[in-house]
Amino acid sequence: MNAGIEAMNIYCGSAALNVEELAKVRKLDNDRFANLLMKEKTVPMPYEDPISNGVNAAKPIIDSLTEDERNRIDMIITCTESGIDFGKSMSTYIQHYLGLNRNCRLFELKNACYSGTAGFQMAVNFILSQTAPGRKALVICTDIMRLGAVDGSMELAFAEPSTGSGAVALLVSDNPVVFQVDKGANGYYGYEVMDTCRPVPDQEAGNVDLSLLSYLDCSENSFKEYQKRVEGADYESSFSYLAFHAPFGGMVKGAHRTNMRKFKKARPEHIEADFNSRVMPSLIYCQRVGNIMGATAHLALASTIDNGTFDKPKRLGIFSYGSGCCSEFYSGVVTAQSQAKQRQFGLDKHLNDRFLLSIPEYEKTFAVNGELKFGTKNYKVDRTQFADAYKHVKGKNKLVFSEIKDYHRIYEWV
Repeated sequence: MNAGIEAMNIYCGSAALNVEELAKVRKLDNDRFANLLMKEKTVPMPYEDPISNGVNAAKPIIDSLTEDERNRIDMIITCTESGIDFGKSMSTYIQHYLGLNRNCRLFELKNACYSGTAGFQMAVNFILSQTAPGRKALVICTDIMRLGAVDGSMELAFAEPSTGSGAVALLVSDNPVVFQVDKGANGYYGYEVMDTCRPVPDQEAGNVDLSLLSYLDCSENSFKEYQKRVEGADYESSFSYLAFHAPFGGMVKGAHRTNMRKFKKARPEHIEADFNSRVMPSLIYCQRVGNIMGATAHLALASTIDNGTFDKPKRLGIFSYGSGCCSEFYSGVVTAQSQAKQRQFGLDKHLNDRFLLSIPEYEKTFAVNGELKFGTKNYKVDRTQFADAYKHVKGKNKLVFSEIKDYHRIYEWV
């Protein structure tokens, strides 16, 4: 019995910002900024939110299915730390706008940046359990960061270029064409730590240095647990590629460097070559989107599949981390057929089709973001504010967020 990803697609908005330009305007230290390994980031427009992004990520997958296949989706799991309500799950909106069967479990998971992996593993185990043979699960990993005015602090200044927005949709089934998980090959590791948190829905707090240390600690110890469960597992030789949760590329590079030193006693020049060969393909999309929290590990997986070489079946290792904290290292196999199916969704074309904002246009979003606080009762989206970006969705059958009426969110296809 196999399980894993039958189809995977991303949607990372209609607007982006060149973060090198942002670094110059913010007068960030050039060497320190270069270590982020960031190029662009998605900037959420007022007509975009976690629900519209999730639907737009999933729709091409759903459209590719027959009616019978759509009706076999038994479960929709939204995975996020950007929920729009303390009680109501975003999965209900997603089911409605995708036109899916009502005989379906609908629920939401919140666990910082680990949420996407939590939802994915829950779906995989549902398939492996065979309690509902032939059924599928739709997992929507979706997060957003709407920035307000930047206060100029060192901590926030270097976080600003890496904040992102977007969603990854995963169709999980017993036909894992895109990514077949290794059953039972999972190492988990977690503990109580106050590295980053959201004490209120619209604001993050925490300790950057503690977060880095916790990420490194979990990267090492989740793999050690994986080794206990998978006989002969080797950090270097067992995996053709590695995909990490990527708050920013430099953090991934630091974790990989630490692991290569500890597990392989590798020298700097070997570590650099290995990073470029086995890890860098996973960062190509992440460098252009930024940190989308619960969706980032699977964005890295999508990037690896699109940009790696799969002339024969190859095993990938995936590290997922969520602040607070919980982490997991797991693995699976990708083939040439996987890459062919994944490339059909044209993820690079989607990223190239976003409108590039100027710095003044980007900073104009801060005021709008202030009006879209958690718990807003009534709000009408003004699409004329960012007309050039809106042209990148209009007429393309995309779902846009249009209004909040008595707390209820309303969307339109455009």
